[in-house]
Amino acid sequence: MKTNLTTFFRMLLAVLTVSCSGNVIAQKSKSYDTYANIEFKMPKVEEPKIPKNTVNLKDFGAVNGGYVLNTKAFEDAINALSKKGGGKLIIPPGIWLTGPIILKSNIELHAERGALIKFSTDKSLYPLIETNFEGLNTWRCISPIYGKNLENIAFTGKGVWDGSGEAWRQVKRSKVTESQWKDFVSSGGVVNEQKTSWYPSEVFMNASKGGPIDQNVRLDLKTKEDFEKIHDFLRPVLVSIQNSKRVLFDGPVFQNSPAWNIHPFMIEDLIVRNITVRNPWFSQNGDGLDVECCKNVVIENSSFDVGDDAICIKSGKDKDGRDRGIPSENIIVRNNIVYHGHGGVTVGSEMSGGVKNLHVSNCTFMGTDVGLRFKSARGRGGVVENIFISDIFMTDIPSQAISFNLYYGGKSIAETLEEGGAKIVNQKMPVDEKTPQFKNISIKNITIKGAQQAVFLQGLPEMNLENIEISNLIAKAENGFTIVDANGIKIHNAKLDIEKPNVIDIYNGKNMSFKDIEFNSTSPKAITINGEATENIEFVPSANSDFAKKTVIGETVPKSAVKL
Repeated sequence: MKTNLTTFFRMLLAVLTVSCSGNVIAQKSKSYDTYANIEFKMPKVEEPKIPKNTVNLKDFGAVNGGYVLNTKAFEDAINALSKKGGGKLIIPPGIWLTGPIILKSNIELHAERGALIKFSTDKSLYPLIETNFEGLNTWRCISPIYGKNLENIAFTGKGVWDGSGEAWRQVKRSKVTESQWKDFVSSGGVVNEQKTSWYPSEVFMNASKGGPIDQNVRLDLKTKEDFEKIHDFLRPVLVSIQNSKRVLFDGPVFQNSPAWNIHPFMIEDLIVRNITVRNPWFSQNGDGLDVECCKNVVIENSSFDVGDDAICIKSGKDKDGRDRGIPSENIIVRNNIVYHGHGGVTVGSEMSGGVKNLHVSNCTFMGTDVGLRFKSARGRGGVVENIFISDIFMTDIPSQAISFNLYYGGKSIAETLEEGGAKIVNQKMPVDEKTPQFKNISIKNITIKGAQQAVFLQGLPEMNLENIEISNLIAKAENGFTIVDANGIKIHNAKLDIEKPNVIDIYNGKNMSFKDIEFNSTSPKAITINGEATENIEFVPSANSDFAKKTVIGETVPKSAVKL
Protein backbone atom coordinates (compact mmCIF):
# COMPACT_ATOMS: atom_id res chain seq x y z
CA MET A 1 0.00 0.00 0.00
CA LYS A 2 2.79 2.40 0.92
CA THR A 3 4.57 1.63 -2.38
CA ASN A 4 1.40 2.30 -4.39
CA LEU A 5 0.86 5.68 -2.69
CA THR A 6 4.47 6.68 -3.30
CA THR A 7 4.17 5.75 -6.96
CA PHE A 8 0.90 7.69 -7.26
CA PHE A 9 2.39 10.90 -5.80
CA ARG A 10 5.47 10.60 -8.02
CA MET A 11 3.23 10.30 -11.08
CA LEU A 12 1.13 13.26 -9.95
CA LEU A 13 4.25 15.37 -9.44
CA ALA A 14 5.50 14.43 -12.91
CA VAL A 15 2.19 15.46 -14.49
CA LEU A 16 2.21 18.80 -12.68
CA THR A 17 5.82 19.42 -13.70
CA VAL A 18 5.11 18.74 -17.37
CA SER A 19 1.98 20.92 -17.37
CA CYS A 20 3.95 23.87 -16.02
CA SER A 21 7.15 23.39 -17.99
CA GLY A 22 6.04 25.68 -20.82
CA ASN A 23 6.53 28.73 -18.64
CA VAL A 24 9.81 28.94 -16.74
CA ILE A 25 9.07 32.31 -15.16
CA ALA A 26 5.61 31.22 -14.04
CA GLN A 27 7.19 28.28 -12.22
CA LYS A 28 9.15 30.70 -10.05
CA SER A 29 5.96 32.37 -8.91
CA LYS A 30 4.97 29.20 -7.02
CA SER A 31 7.64 29.85 -4.39
CA TYR A 32 7.27 33.63 -4.49
CA ASP A 33 6.13 34.72 -1.04
CA THR A 34 2.80 36.32 -0.28
CA TYR A 35 2.52 39.79 1.16
CA ALA A 36 2.74 39.18 4.87
CA ASN A 37 3.06 42.20 7.16
CA ILE A 38 1.84 44.65 4.53
CA GLU A 39 -0.43 47.35 5.97
CA PHE A 40 -2.95 47.43 3.11
CA LYS A 41 -4.81 44.90 1.00
CA MET A 42 -2.87 44.18 -2.17
CA PRO A 43 -3.56 41.50 -4.76
CA LYS A 44 -0.81 39.11 -5.74
CA VAL A 45 1.39 40.66 -8.42
CA GLU A 46 1.21 38.46 -11.50
CA GLU A 47 4.43 37.44 -13.21
CA PRO A 48 4.83 37.36 -17.00
CA LYS A 49 3.65 34.24 -18.80
CA ILE A 50 6.39 33.48 -21.31
CA PRO A 51 5.96 30.58 -23.78
CA LYS A 52 8.55 27.80 -23.96
CA ASN A 53 10.08 28.85 -27.29
CA THR A 54 13.79 29.80 -27.23
CA VAL A 55 16.12 31.39 -29.77
CA ASN A 56 19.73 32.58 -29.62
CA LEU A 57 20.76 36.03 -30.87
CA LYS A 58 23.74 34.55 -32.73
CA ASP A 59 21.40 32.51 -34.90
CA PHE A 60 20.17 35.75 -36.48
CA GLY A 61 23.54 36.98 -37.67
CA ALA A 62 24.61 38.92 -34.57
CA VAL A 63 28.33 39.74 -34.47
CA ASN A 64 30.25 39.96 -31.20
CA GLY A 65 32.86 42.66 -30.61
CA GLY A 66 31.04 45.96 -30.24
CA TYR A 67 31.85 47.21 -33.75
CA VAL A 68 29.01 45.75 -35.86
CA LEU A 69 25.48 47.08 -35.42
CA ASN A 70 23.17 44.24 -34.41
CA THR A 71 19.85 46.11 -34.50
CA LYS A 72 18.45 43.87 -37.25
CA ALA A 73 19.52 40.71 -35.43
CA PHE A 74 17.55 41.78 -32.35
CA GLU A 75 14.57 42.74 -34.49
CA ASP A 76 14.59 39.47 -36.43
CA ALA A 77 14.96 37.37 -33.29
CA ILE A 78 12.07 39.14 -31.55
CA ASN A 79 9.90 38.83 -34.68
CA ALA A 80 10.69 35.12 -34.96
CA LEU A 81 9.61 34.55 -31.36
CA SER A 82 6.54 36.72 -31.78
CA LYS A 83 5.35 34.65 -34.75
CA LYS A 84 5.46 31.60 -32.46
CA GLY A 85 3.46 33.39 -29.77
CA GLY A 86 6.51 34.58 -27.84
CA GLY A 87 9.43 33.09 -25.94
CA LYS A 88 12.95 33.65 -24.67
CA LEU A 89 15.68 35.43 -26.59
CA ILE A 90 19.05 34.31 -25.26
CA ILE A 91 21.82 36.89 -25.54
CA PRO A 92 25.09 34.98 -25.07
CA PRO A 93 28.38 36.31 -23.65
CA GLY A 94 29.92 39.00 -25.83
CA ILE A 95 29.71 42.69 -26.65
CA TRP A 96 26.63 43.35 -28.73
CA LEU A 97 26.37 46.81 -30.28
CA THR A 98 22.83 47.79 -31.27
CA GLY A 99 20.36 50.56 -31.95
CA PRO A 100 16.94 50.71 -30.28
CA ILE A 101 15.27 47.42 -29.37
CA ILE A 102 11.50 47.49 -29.88
CA LEU A 103 9.70 45.03 -27.61
CA LYS A 104 6.71 42.85 -28.42
CA SER A 105 4.36 40.96 -26.12
CA ASN A 106 5.33 37.62 -24.56
CA ILE A 107 9.08 38.19 -24.90
CA GLU A 108 11.81 37.44 -22.37
CA LEU A 109 15.21 39.02 -23.02
CA HIS A 110 17.71 36.81 -21.24
CA ALA A 111 21.19 38.35 -21.12
CA GLU A 112 23.58 35.65 -19.95
CA ARG A 113 26.44 36.44 -17.60
CA GLY A 114 29.18 37.94 -19.74
CA ALA A 115 26.75 39.55 -22.18
CA LEU A 116 27.12 43.33 -22.61
CA ILE A 117 24.47 45.00 -24.74
CA LYS A 118 25.92 48.38 -25.69
CA PHE A 119 23.63 50.90 -27.37
CA SER A 120 24.95 52.94 -30.25
CA THR A 121 25.98 56.57 -29.76
CA ASP A 122 24.63 57.44 -33.22
CA LYS A 123 21.67 59.64 -32.29
CA SER A 124 20.20 59.41 -35.78
CA LEU A 125 19.17 55.84 -34.91
CA TYR A 126 16.78 57.18 -32.24
CA PRO A 127 13.78 58.84 -33.94
CA LEU A 128 11.44 61.18 -32.08
CA ILE A 129 8.22 59.75 -30.66
CA GLU A 130 5.35 61.16 -28.62
CA THR A 131 5.98 60.04 -25.08
CA ASN A 132 6.08 61.13 -21.45
CA PHE A 133 9.11 62.57 -19.66
CA GLU A 134 9.44 64.34 -16.33
CA GLY A 135 5.69 63.82 -15.91
CA LEU A 136 4.76 65.78 -19.04
CA ASN A 137 3.45 64.75 -22.45
CA THR A 138 6.13 65.66 -24.97
CA TRP A 139 8.34 64.51 -27.84
CA ARG A 140 11.53 62.63 -27.07
CA CYS A 141 14.06 60.36 -28.75
CA ILE A 142 12.88 56.77 -28.63
CA SER A 143 14.43 54.83 -25.77
CA PRO A 144 17.16 52.25 -26.41
CA ILE A 145 14.69 49.69 -25.01
CA TYR A 146 11.09 50.60 -25.81
CA GLY A 147 7.68 48.97 -25.64
CA LYS A 148 4.06 50.13 -25.50
CA ASN A 149 0.68 48.39 -25.12
CA LEU A 150 2.26 45.04 -24.29
CA GLU A 151 1.73 42.02 -22.06
CA ASN A 152 4.26 39.64 -20.54
CA ILE A 153 7.70 41.23 -20.79
CA ALA A 154 10.74 39.98 -18.87
CA PHE A 155 14.40 40.95 -18.52
CA THR A 156 16.39 38.13 -16.94
CA GLY A 157 19.94 36.82 -16.68
CA LYS A 158 23.12 38.40 -15.28
CA GLY A 159 24.20 40.42 -18.30
CA VAL A 160 24.63 44.19 -18.63
CA TRP A 161 22.49 46.70 -20.53
CA ASP A 162 24.50 49.88 -21.18
CA GLY A 163 22.82 53.02 -22.56
CA SER A 164 26.02 54.86 -23.65
CA GLY A 165 24.83 57.87 -21.71
CA GLU A 166 28.17 59.66 -21.97
CA ALA A 167 27.27 60.62 -25.55
CA TRP A 168 23.99 62.22 -24.49
CA ARG A 169 24.42 64.02 -21.17
CA GLN A 170 25.58 67.49 -20.21
CA VAL A 171 28.35 67.42 -17.59
CA LYS A 172 28.91 70.07 -14.94
CA ARG A 173 32.58 70.77 -14.30
CA SER A 174 31.98 71.07 -10.55
CA LYS A 175 30.82 67.44 -10.42
CA VAL A 176 33.85 65.76 -11.99
CA THR A 177 37.58 65.59 -11.38
CA GLU A 178 39.96 67.68 -13.46
CA SER A 179 41.12 64.63 -15.41
CA GLN A 180 37.53 63.61 -16.14
CA TRP A 181 36.79 67.14 -17.31
CA LYS A 182 39.75 67.07 -19.69
CA ASP A 183 38.57 63.75 -21.09
CA PHE A 184 35.11 65.15 -21.85
CA VAL A 185 36.49 68.29 -23.46
CA SER A 186 38.94 66.33 -25.62
CA SER A 187 36.21 63.92 -26.75
CA GLY A 188 34.45 66.63 -28.77
CA GLY A 189 31.30 68.56 -28.01
CA VAL A 190 31.32 72.14 -26.77
CA VAL A 191 31.99 74.05 -23.54
CA ASN A 192 29.94 77.07 -22.49
CA GLU A 193 31.45 80.54 -22.21
CA GLN A 194 31.76 80.27 -18.44
CA LYS A 195 33.70 77.00 -18.81
CA THR A 196 31.35 75.45 -16.25
CA SER A 197 29.54 72.88 -18.40
CA TRP A 198 30.36 70.52 -21.26
CA TYR A 199 27.69 69.66 -23.83
CA PRO A 200 27.66 66.79 -26.36
CA SER A 201 26.91 69.25 -29.17
CA GLU A 202 26.22 72.88 -29.91
CA VAL A 203 22.61 71.97 -30.72
CA PHE A 204 22.28 70.56 -27.19
CA MET A 205 23.82 73.65 -25.58
CA ASN A 206 21.65 76.09 -27.51
CA ALA A 207 18.49 74.06 -26.87
CA SER A 208 19.14 74.01 -23.14
CA LYS A 209 18.93 77.80 -22.99
CA GLY A 210 16.79 78.54 -26.04
CA GLY A 211 13.37 78.73 -24.40
CA PRO A 212 11.29 78.02 -21.29
CA ILE A 213 12.30 74.64 -19.83
CA ASP A 214 10.63 72.52 -17.17
CA GLN A 215 13.09 69.89 -16.02
CA ASN A 216 14.56 69.28 -19.51
CA VAL A 217 11.22 69.62 -21.31
CA ARG A 218 10.97 72.58 -23.70
CA LEU A 219 7.56 74.15 -23.11
CA ASP A 220 7.59 76.51 -26.09
CA LEU A 221 7.81 73.84 -28.79
CA LYS A 222 4.61 72.23 -30.08
CA THR A 223 5.15 70.23 -33.26
CA LYS A 224 7.39 67.31 -34.11
CA GLU A 225 9.20 69.54 -36.58
CA ASP A 226 9.97 72.02 -33.80
CA PHE A 227 11.44 69.27 -31.66
CA GLU A 228 13.45 67.80 -34.54
CA LYS A 229 15.54 70.97 -34.55
CA ILE A 230 16.82 70.10 -31.05
CA HIS A 231 17.06 66.33 -31.54
CA ASP A 232 20.37 66.02 -29.65
CA PHE A 233 18.83 67.64 -26.55
CA LEU A 234 15.98 65.13 -26.27
CA ARG A 235 17.88 62.36 -24.52
CA PRO A 236 15.74 59.33 -23.69
CA VAL A 237 15.44 57.06 -20.68
CA LEU A 238 17.25 53.73 -21.11
CA VAL A 239 14.18 51.48 -20.64
CA SER A 240 10.70 52.80 -21.40
CA ILE A 241 7.75 50.42 -21.11
CA GLN A 242 4.32 52.04 -21.28
CA ASN A 243 0.69 51.04 -20.78
CA SER A 244 1.45 47.36 -20.32
CA LYS A 245 0.75 44.41 -18.03
CA ARG A 246 2.96 41.88 -16.28
CA VAL A 247 6.51 43.19 -16.55
CA LEU A 248 9.50 41.61 -14.80
CA PHE A 249 13.08 42.77 -14.23
CA ASP A 250 15.07 40.00 -12.56
CA GLY A 251 18.86 39.75 -12.53
CA PRO A 252 20.60 42.08 -15.01
CA VAL A 253 22.60 45.28 -14.63
CA PHE A 254 21.14 48.46 -16.15
CA GLN A 255 23.62 51.30 -16.41
CA ASN A 256 24.89 54.48 -18.03
CA SER A 257 21.56 55.79 -19.23
CA PRO A 258 21.10 58.97 -21.30
CA ALA A 259 18.54 60.17 -18.72
CA TRP A 260 16.55 57.99 -16.28
CA ASN A 261 17.53 54.33 -16.24
CA ILE A 262 14.22 52.43 -16.00
CA HIS A 263 10.82 54.10 -16.49
CA PRO A 264 7.77 51.83 -16.14
CA PHE A 265 4.80 54.04 -17.07
CA MET A 266 1.19 52.93 -16.58
CA ILE A 267 2.13 49.31 -15.80
CA GLU A 268 -0.12 46.89 -13.96
CA ASP A 269 1.75 44.05 -12.23
CA LEU A 270 5.39 45.10 -12.14
CA ILE A 271 8.15 43.14 -10.43
CA VAL A 272 11.69 44.50 -10.04
CA ARG A 273 14.07 42.22 -8.15
CA ASN A 274 17.71 41.20 -7.97
CA ILE A 275 18.86 43.92 -10.36
CA THR A 276 21.73 46.42 -10.22
CA VAL A 277 21.17 49.96 -11.46
CA ARG A 278 24.22 52.17 -12.02
CA ASN A 279 24.88 55.65 -13.34
CA PRO A 280 27.86 57.95 -12.80
CA TRP A 281 27.12 60.03 -9.73
CA PHE A 282 27.61 63.19 -11.82
CA SER A 283 25.02 62.17 -14.44
CA GLN A 284 22.31 64.79 -14.90
CA ASN A 285 18.82 63.33 -14.33
CA GLY A 286 20.47 59.95 -13.88
CA ASP A 287 17.61 58.42 -11.89
CA GLY A 288 17.61 54.72 -11.14
CA LEU A 289 14.00 53.50 -11.25
CA ASP A 290 11.01 55.82 -11.84
CA VAL A 291 7.72 54.02 -11.27
CA GLU A 292 4.99 56.25 -12.70
CA CYS A 293 1.22 55.68 -12.68
CA CYS A 294 1.75 51.97 -11.91
CA LYS A 295 -0.45 49.57 -9.96
CA ASN A 296 0.59 46.44 -8.05
CA VAL A 297 4.36 46.70 -7.83
CA VAL A 298 7.12 44.87 -5.96
CA ILE A 299 10.68 46.29 -5.87
CA GLU A 300 13.09 44.18 -3.86
CA ASN A 301 16.58 42.79 -3.34
CA SER A 302 18.22 45.30 -5.68
CA SER A 303 21.01 47.86 -5.50
CA PHE A 304 21.21 51.39 -6.87
CA ASP A 305 24.19 53.72 -7.35
CA VAL A 306 23.04 56.63 -9.49
CA GLY A 307 23.24 60.34 -10.26
CA ASP A 308 19.74 61.37 -9.14
CA ASP A 309 16.84 59.80 -7.23
CA ALA A 310 17.32 56.05 -6.88
CA ILE A 311 13.86 54.55 -6.34
CA CYS A 312 11.26 57.12 -7.25
CA ILE A 313 7.46 56.92 -7.21
CA LYS A 314 5.67 59.34 -9.57
CA SER A 315 2.25 59.91 -11.17
CA GLY A 316 2.58 62.76 -13.65
CA LYS A 317 3.11 66.49 -13.38
CA ASP A 318 0.63 69.34 -13.10
CA LYS A 319 -2.26 69.38 -15.60
CA ASP A 320 -0.93 66.45 -17.66
CA GLY A 321 -0.80 64.28 -14.53
CA ARG A 322 -4.15 65.46 -13.20
CA ASP A 323 -5.88 64.96 -16.54
CA ARG A 324 -4.51 61.41 -16.78
CA GLY A 325 -5.69 60.78 -13.23
CA ILE A 326 -3.80 57.51 -12.74
CA PRO A 327 -2.16 57.15 -9.32
CA SER A 328 0.75 54.95 -8.40
CA GLU A 329 -0.70 52.50 -5.90
CA ASN A 330 -0.13 49.20 -4.14
CA ILE A 331 3.66 49.29 -4.08
CA ILE A 332 6.09 47.27 -1.97
CA VAL A 333 9.73 48.40 -1.75
CA ARG A 334 11.90 46.18 0.45
CA ASN A 335 15.39 44.82 1.00
CA ASN A 336 17.19 47.29 -1.26
CA ILE A 337 20.53 49.12 -0.99
CA VAL A 338 21.16 52.63 -2.30
CA TYR A 339 24.61 54.20 -2.55
CA HIS A 340 24.95 57.55 -4.35
CA GLY A 341 21.73 59.27 -5.31
CA HIS A 342 19.73 62.41 -4.64
CA GLY A 343 17.21 60.31 -2.73
CA GLY A 344 17.08 56.74 -1.47
CA VAL A 345 13.32 56.31 -1.82
CA THR A 346 11.54 59.35 -3.25
CA VAL A 347 7.89 60.28 -3.77
CA GLY A 348 7.43 63.13 -6.26
CA SER A 349 7.87 65.74 -7.24
CA GLU A 350 5.70 64.57 -10.14
CA MET A 351 2.80 63.18 -8.11
CA SER A 352 -0.20 64.99 -9.60
CA GLY A 353 -2.13 61.76 -10.14
CA GLY A 354 -1.59 60.72 -6.52
CA VAL A 355 0.37 58.04 -4.68
CA LYS A 356 -1.27 55.67 -2.22
CA ASN A 357 -0.61 52.39 -0.47
CA LEU A 358 3.19 52.37 -0.40
CA HIS A 359 5.17 50.02 1.86
CA VAL A 360 8.92 50.56 2.27
CA SER A 361 10.98 48.35 4.59
CA ASN A 362 14.46 47.03 5.34
CA CYS A 363 16.40 49.36 3.05
CA THR A 364 19.90 50.79 3.53
CA PHE A 365 21.01 54.17 2.21
CA MET A 366 24.72 55.00 2.23
CA GLY A 367 25.76 58.49 1.18
CA THR A 368 22.54 59.44 -0.63
CA ASP A 369 21.90 63.21 -0.68
CA VAL A 370 18.59 62.53 1.07
CA GLY A 371 17.31 59.31 2.56
CA LEU A 372 13.50 59.31 2.53
CA ARG A 373 12.48 62.13 0.22
CA PHE A 374 8.98 63.53 -0.33
CA LYS A 375 8.73 66.52 -2.64
CA SER A 376 6.15 68.57 -4.45
CA ALA A 377 5.15 72.16 -5.14
CA ARG A 378 2.15 74.36 -5.65
CA GLY A 379 0.69 73.66 -9.06
CA ARG A 380 1.04 69.89 -8.83
CA GLY A 381 -2.16 68.88 -7.09
CA GLY A 382 -2.54 65.22 -6.18
CA VAL A 383 -2.70 63.38 -2.86
CA VAL A 384 0.03 61.22 -1.32
CA GLU A 385 -1.45 59.04 1.42
CA ASN A 386 -1.24 55.73 3.25
CA ILE A 387 2.53 55.45 3.27
CA PHE A 388 4.17 52.92 5.63
CA ILE A 389 7.94 52.99 6.11
CA SER A 390 9.94 50.88 8.55
CA ASP A 391 13.42 49.56 9.29
CA ILE A 392 15.49 52.04 7.31
CA PHE A 393 19.22 52.38 7.98
CA MET A 394 21.11 55.46 6.77
CA THR A 395 24.72 56.56 6.97
CA ASP A 396 26.60 59.67 5.83
CA ILE A 397 23.63 61.62 4.45
CA PRO A 398 24.91 65.01 3.14
CA SER A 399 21.61 66.80 3.74
CA GLN A 400 18.29 65.64 5.24
CA ALA A 401 17.78 62.03 6.20
CA ILE A 402 13.97 62.41 6.21
CA SER A 403 12.69 65.26 4.08
CA PHE A 404 9.26 66.62 3.18
CA ASN A 405 9.59 69.67 0.94
CA LEU A 406 6.45 71.22 -0.56
CA TYR A 407 8.44 74.05 -2.15
CA TYR A 408 10.49 71.82 -4.41
CA GLY A 409 12.22 73.79 -7.15
CA GLY A 410 13.88 71.06 -9.16
CA LYS A 411 17.26 70.94 -7.42
CA SER A 412 18.64 68.39 -5.02
CA ILE A 413 18.55 69.31 -1.34
CA ALA A 414 22.36 69.31 -1.27
CA GLU A 415 22.47 71.82 -4.12
CA THR A 416 19.87 73.98 -2.38
CA LEU A 417 21.83 73.96 0.86
CA GLU A 418 25.02 74.95 -1.00
CA GLU A 419 23.16 78.01 -2.28
CA GLY A 420 22.18 79.10 1.20
CA GLY A 421 19.16 76.94 1.86
CA ALA A 422 15.56 77.12 0.73
CA LYS A 423 13.57 80.19 1.64
CA ILE A 424 10.45 79.42 3.67
CA VAL A 425 7.48 81.31 2.23
CA ASN A 426 4.53 81.33 4.61
CA GLN A 427 1.95 83.28 2.62
CA LYS A 428 -1.27 81.27 2.49
CA MET A 429 -2.67 80.64 -1.00
CA PRO A 430 -6.16 79.51 -2.05
CA VAL A 431 -6.71 75.74 -2.05
CA ASP A 432 -7.70 74.27 -5.42
CA GLU A 433 -6.98 71.28 -7.66
CA LYS A 434 -3.38 72.47 -7.96
CA THR A 435 -2.71 72.15 -4.22
CA PRO A 436 -0.64 69.03 -3.33
CA GLN A 437 -1.45 67.09 -0.17
CA PHE A 438 0.62 64.63 1.89
CA LYS A 439 -1.12 62.79 4.72
CA ASN A 440 -1.34 59.59 6.76
CA ILE A 441 2.31 58.55 6.76
CA SER A 442 3.99 56.22 9.26
CA ILE A 443 7.79 56.12 9.61
CA LYS A 444 9.22 53.81 12.26
CA ASN A 445 12.38 51.96 13.26
CA ILE A 446 14.78 54.40 11.64
CA THR A 447 18.53 54.62 12.25
CA ILE A 448 20.48 57.66 11.05
CA LYS A 449 24.24 57.64 11.54
CA GLY A 450 25.47 60.93 10.21
CA ALA A 451 23.39 63.57 8.40
CA GLN A 452 23.31 67.32 7.92
CA GLN A 453 19.77 67.17 9.35
CA ALA A 454 17.77 64.32 10.80
CA VAL A 455 14.22 65.39 9.90
CA PHE A 456 12.81 68.24 7.79
CA LEU A 457 9.00 68.49 7.58
CA GLN A 458 7.66 71.42 5.59
CA GLY A 459 4.08 71.66 4.41
CA LEU A 460 2.14 74.55 2.95
CA PRO A 461 0.28 77.08 5.11
CA GLU A 462 -2.89 76.40 3.13
CA MET A 463 -2.36 72.59 3.11
CA ASN A 464 -0.34 71.34 6.04
CA LEU A 465 1.44 68.03 6.15
CA GLU A 466 -1.08 65.89 8.00
CA ASN A 467 -0.90 62.86 10.28
CA ILE A 468 2.76 61.96 10.06
CA GLU A 469 4.09 59.67 12.78
CA ILE A 470 7.81 59.06 13.36
CA SER A 471 8.63 56.51 16.03
CA ASN A 472 11.58 54.45 17.22
CA LEU A 473 14.14 56.85 15.77
CA ILE A 474 17.87 56.83 16.52
CA ALA A 475 19.63 59.78 14.91
CA LYS A 476 23.11 61.25 14.97
CA ALA A 477 23.17 64.45 12.92
CA GLU A 478 24.36 68.03 12.78
CA ASN A 479 20.79 69.37 13.03
CA GLY A 480 17.69 67.80 14.51
CA PHE A 481 14.06 68.53 13.58
CA THR A 482 12.59 71.39 11.56
CA ILE A 483 8.79 71.29 11.36
CA VAL A 484 6.87 73.94 9.41
CA ASP A 485 3.14 74.09 8.61
CA ALA A 486 2.29 70.61 9.81
CA ASN A 487 -0.76 69.17 11.57
CA GLY A 488 -1.07 65.93 13.52
CA ILE A 489 2.64 65.15 13.87
CA LYS A 490 3.64 62.48 16.38
CA ILE A 491 7.28 61.99 17.35
CA HIS A 492 7.54 59.09 19.80
CA ASN A 493 10.55 57.25 21.19
CA ALA A 494 13.40 59.20 19.64
CA LYS A 495 17.05 59.25 20.74
CA LEU A 496 18.79 62.25 19.22
CA ASP A 497 22.52 62.97 19.19
CA ILE A 498 22.56 66.44 17.65
CA GLU A 499 25.62 68.68 17.25
CA LYS A 500 23.78 72.02 17.20
CA PRO A 501 22.28 73.31 20.46
CA ASN A 502 18.82 73.78 18.86
CA VAL A 503 17.35 70.30 18.44
CA ILE A 504 13.68 70.90 17.55
CA ASP A 505 12.42 73.96 15.67
CA ILE A 506 8.65 74.28 15.11
CA TYR A 507 6.80 76.93 13.12
CA ASN A 508 2.99 76.92 12.86
CA GLY A 509 2.58 73.41 14.18
CA LYS A 510 -0.80 72.01 15.18
CA ASN A 511 -1.89 68.99 17.19
CA MET A 512 1.58 67.61 17.80
CA SER A 513 2.73 65.06 20.32
CA PHE A 514 6.33 64.50 21.46
CA LYS A 515 6.78 61.53 23.77
CA ASP A 516 9.81 59.63 25.05
CA ILE A 517 12.23 62.06 23.41
CA GLU A 518 15.86 62.09 24.51
CA PHE A 519 18.52 64.49 23.27
CA ASN A 520 21.96 65.59 24.33
CA SER A 521 21.54 69.40 24.18
CA THR A 522 21.55 71.33 27.44
CA SER A 523 20.75 74.63 25.77
CA PRO A 524 17.78 76.65 27.07
CA LYS A 525 16.84 76.98 23.38
CA ALA A 526 17.00 73.31 22.54
CA ILE A 527 13.35 73.55 21.48
CA THR A 528 11.98 76.67 19.77
CA ILE A 529 8.32 77.16 18.89
CA ASN A 530 7.03 80.05 16.80
CA GLY A 531 4.11 81.05 14.60
CA GLU A 532 0.70 82.50 15.28
CA ALA A 533 -1.03 79.41 13.81
CA THR A 534 0.55 77.19 16.46
CA GLU A 535 -1.92 75.17 18.56
CA ASN A 536 -2.13 72.09 20.75
CA ILE A 537 1.52 71.01 20.96
CA GLU A 538 2.35 68.63 23.79
CA PHE A 539 5.74 67.52 25.07
CA VAL A 540 5.27 64.61 27.45
CA PRO A 541 8.06 64.71 30.06
CA SER A 542 10.03 61.64 31.07
CA ALA A 543 12.68 60.80 33.65
CA ASN A 544 15.40 61.86 31.21
CA SER A 545 13.68 64.94 29.75
CA ASP A 546 12.89 68.29 31.35
CA PHE A 547 11.48 70.17 28.38
CA ALA A 548 10.33 73.22 30.36
CA LYS A 549 13.90 74.35 30.97
CA LYS A 550 14.96 73.84 27.36
CA THR A 551 12.11 75.43 25.41
CA VAL A 552 11.60 78.93 24.06
CA ILE A 553 8.08 79.90 22.95
CA GLY A 554 7.82 82.89 20.61
CA GLU A 555 5.69 85.92 21.31
CA THR A 556 3.30 85.23 18.43
CA VAL A 557 2.39 81.75 19.73
CA PRO A 558 -1.10 81.80 21.31
CA LYS A 559 -1.23 81.26 25.05
CA SER A 560 -1.87 77.69 26.17
CA ALA A 561 -0.95 76.42 22.69
CA VAL A 562 2.02 74.49 24.11
CA LYS A 563 1.96 71.98 26.96
CA LEU A 564 5.29 71.09 28.53
